Amino acid sequence: MASHFPQIRTVTFPDQELLDAVQPLPDGLRAGVWNMVEPPQGVQLGEIDAAVLPYGKGSAWLDGLRLAPGLKLVQTQSTGFDAVPEAVGPNVAIASAAGVHAASTAELAIGLMLASLRGIDVAVRDQATATWRPQRRRSLADRKVLLVGVGGIGAEIAKRLEPFEVQLTRVGSTARDDDGGHVHGASELLELAPEHDVLVIITPLSESTRGLVGNELLAALPDGALVVNVARGAVIDSEAITREVVSGRLFAALDVFDPEPIPADHPLWTAPNALITPHLGGDTSAFPPRIVALIRRQLSAITAGERPANLVQPGPYGIL
Repeated sequence: MASHFPQIRTVTFPDQELLDAVQPLPDGLRAGVWNMVEPPQGVQLGEIDAAVLPYGKGSAWLDGLRLAPGLKLVQTQSTGFDAVPEAVGPNVAIASAAGVHAASTAELAIGLMLASLRGIDVAVRDQATATWRPQRRRSLADRKVLLVGVGGIGAEIAKRLEPFEVQLTRVGSTARDDDGGHVHGASELLELAPEHDVLVIITPLSESTRGLVGNELLAALPDGALVVNVARGAVIDSEAITREVVSGRLFAALDVFDPEPIPADHPLWTAPNALITPHLGGDTSAFPPRIVALIRRQLSAITAGERPANLVQPGPYGIL
């Protein structure tokens, strides 16, 4: 056993359903139910070593994390981990659910591209008024797609784009080559934007990516370009994308926005060039079995004194 790793004896789950799904627990591990809003069931706050965070929107539970003085590890059920480091502090390890949502989010990205380019959103609105309005639309085939984000979900989007006969350009934080070919650096975005028809955002939200897609980058896209965001809303400057879409110059297919939910009186709701979905990315039938499988692997690792997977903040596990 790696004795320098924290000993995890007690873990909590946000609901009984998830706790039941991961049974049987590894030997020597106690479990309780704690949604971080109400008092824990089955364990005391001072006993909690690790906690699986709630899944879904909202942040009411974040303050609750500070109530467990012995917390050593938190496991998210999402790929993103916004605001969790600030809630737990630097001495608590954070493990994400990277990979669990990759297939579902990639599916949605492709669906949003197809729906917007082929005018499926327009046809749905026309159906409500029995309006038959055929017209030539853009295909996904032959489009030049600029994919910003080359992590797990980005790789799945790239894989799913292959049969659609697009010209794909990938962008990461830094320029490099990998098994898929060349990855451009984020510093090249302004140079690349004018040559692309579709901009797809799937980069994590961080201080370096907050507002990454702003006035200058959006202005560099050609007229009629489509912006697809399945990452986090704050990666795109909300005012900037709203101006470009409401003016009719750009199209947008947005699963995320800043803020969420989008206010009822926001002009994007009625903009004909906007397609909006309510942060559906990873929330599909594929999610439950995949998160259960991940948590089982994590529980086996931590009870064996091993480093859990997907650490995004090492805490007591040391250097990543």
